[in-house]
Amino acid sequence: MHEIKVPAMGESITEGTISKWTVKVGDVVKQGDVLLELETDKVNLEISAEQDGVVEQIVRQEGDTVQIGEVVGIIGAGQGAAAAQARQAAAPATPVAAPAGEPAKAVATPAGEPAAPAPARPVAAATPAVQTAAPAADDAAGPTASPAARKLAREMGFDLLSLAAREPLGRVYPADVQNAGTAQKPPAPAASPQSQSSAAPSSAVSSGKPQERKRMSRRRQTIAKRLVEAQHNAAMLTTFNEVDMTAILDVRKRRKQSFQEKHDVGLGFMSFFTKAVVGALKKFPLLNAEIDGEDIITKQYYDIGIAVAAKEGLVVPVVRDADRLGFAEIERKIGELAAKARSNTLDLSDLQGGTFTITNGGVFGSLLSTPILNAPQVGILGMHKIQLRPVALDQERMANRPMMYIALSYDHRIVDGAEAVQFLVKVKEMLEDPETLLLEG
Repeated sequence: MHEIKVPAMGESITEGTISKWTVKVGDVVKQGDVLLELETDKVNLEISAEQDGVVEQIVRQEGDTVQIGEVVGIIGAGQGAAAAQARQAAAPATPVAAPAGEPAKAVATPAGEPAAPAPARPVAAATPAVQTAAPAADDAAGPTASPAARKLAREMGFDLLSLAAREPLGRVYPADVQNAGTAQKPPAPAASPQSQSSAAPSSAVSSGKPQERKRMSRRRQTIAKRLVEAQHNAAMLTTFNEVDMTAILDVRKRRKQSFQEKHDVGLGFMSFFTKAVVGALKKFPLLNAEIDGEDIITKQYYDIGIAVAAKEGLVVPVVRDADRLGFAEIERKIGELAAKARSNTLDLSDLQGGTFTITNGGVFGSLLSTPILNAPQVGILGMHKIQLRPVALDQERMANRPMMYIALSYDHRIVDGAEAVQFLVKVKEMLEDPETLLLEG
């Protein structure tokens, strides 16, 4: 027998949610076969079988939250499960155990009503000729009832002992519970403040207008939690500037094809912005720091997070040691991380340890925004849509130029406004003169 356990997935992850079982009880699996998909705060993982066998038990179901190391299923050698299935398929209907002193009663199904499965009962040791069924605890405490009737009685607050069965053999069905409900409605329990506050959504659903309700994914819950925490725990402020993208567009126009042929990767905007950010961080190192209690930890390396909009929510994979990479290496790495994010195959190592983040809302048409910090980082740069706007070249001349608004959100606890403004001006200057990116980036 082998236990299927939730594996350790990194120091920051302590639990996950079972999003999908790819096997069911009785399935034969081989070592390496995928058993289930586990959704965590950051990535989705596949848990595979560590040995050959048969799935004998699924302990936790889809949608359950499970902890690291928790047993979620059992794989056996297969003989026990196969034999049990064969016996279940071949065995006749089991007589229902009656209370002590009465003969066992066969379960009869009323005409026109589907047969309800009898509740599972423990079976005592039997001789080859005779099997004696032990009475279940539920039967000893009340009349024989279908599982659906028991569930309905619990929901409506009825005691099965007080219900009159219409069947001669005394079995209680859901219709009996419903009939009792129309005759006598049980008093409703006093509603707590929490239940009263949760009643509002249900009343909205009953308004008759179309709505859809679905549970947030674990990733979306984590995103929501962390963004709120960032706003509550940091003195967040945003400063803005604009960049004339003429020079970068000119470089891309002249070099794009040769760059593609030489490096087998496109020359995009992100490599320019990554290099500019690294150059500015070297000049203003507090933007590359974080707060730890009453200490400031200034990072002397440059792991730049690049926000990617994936299907299940925003993720921020990290380009490691961006200061040591060339333009082609940065573009290639960003492309690889974005592809993994959209195919949901990012590793935890791809997401951990960033020192500064860049987010590009311009790809979706955003003209201006205020990005939220990616805690514990203290700075994030927002890129936006490139738009032709009239710009004053001097006192006499005007020209239409491709302009982009850029935004820097920062933690005012350790970064002063003057430093943040100068950081953004430095980024602007390097982008408008791309040659400086080779010298300072």
